Amino acid sequence: MFTFSSCTDSSTSPEPVASDTGKLRMEFDNVVGDKNLVLNSVTYKNAAGEDFIVTRFNYFISNIKLTKADGSVFTVPQDSSYFLIKEDTKTSQFVTLNNVPAGDYTGAEFMVGVDSARNTAPIEKRQGILDPSGSMTDDGMYWAWNSGYIFVKLEGTSSKGNPVNGKFYYHIGLFGGYNDKTVNNTRVVKVNFGSLKAPVTTSETPEVHFLVDVLKVFDGPGTSLKIAEYNSVMGGQQEKSQQIANNYVNMFTLDHIH
Repeated sequence: MFTFSSCTDSSTSPEPVASDTGKLRMEFDNVVGDKNLVLNSVTYKNAAGEDFIVTRFNYFISNIKLTKADGSVFTVPQDSSYFLIKEDTKTSQFVTLNNVPAGDYTGAEFMVGVDSARNTAPIEKRQGILDPSGSMTDDGMYWAWNSGYIFVKLEGTSSKGNPVNGKFYYHIGLFGGYNDKTVNNTRVVKVNFGSLKAPVTTSETPEVHFLVDVLKVFDGPGTSLKIAEYNSVMGGQQEKSQQIANNYVNMFTLDHIH
């Protein structure tokens, strides 16, 4: 599922002192197949041969864990482990993890979406990018009517889109339900760095560069999604949303570490 390449060789860092910590940066670089994702102007084709232009692409990354070469796992503290990646905001695509124990890291794990505990937590536990009354209003990543976050939002236009305006909307959320049970569309991505390492020291901040492929939303183990058949999938279409979630878990591949 993952491909690997490296722009530089990572060297093994010295054995860390227990109190040593540093930073690790993760970059989420959105692409469409082998092309860079450009909003509002470039026309792409999905696996079904349908043309489409992307106008919005947002998704939540959360619950990050890092695996060391010795097999130990560092779990990013819960309150510091929620990030909203937005194609229209370049800075959001760089996630910096602080206070990471020094050492060589060989893998990463993260959730696509927002877990049920945080979805149902008191509002004081849902600040920053999780604040429904803050910037979330502009981003539209929260269903006030359903008290839940939208995990992945893909919008655009296509000749196969809505007959009235040519648009398509895929807003995928649902965490299992609060009062009424729903499907759970959170997904966990696990990436082994293979022969590569991300060496964290007090002075060195490695950057782990992921490619995130929009085409995987349309085509994968869950479904072959055709815009002509589904120009809109939201919370009311639980089965189809679950199929799309089974696709988007495969969007992420490791490109390189530097």
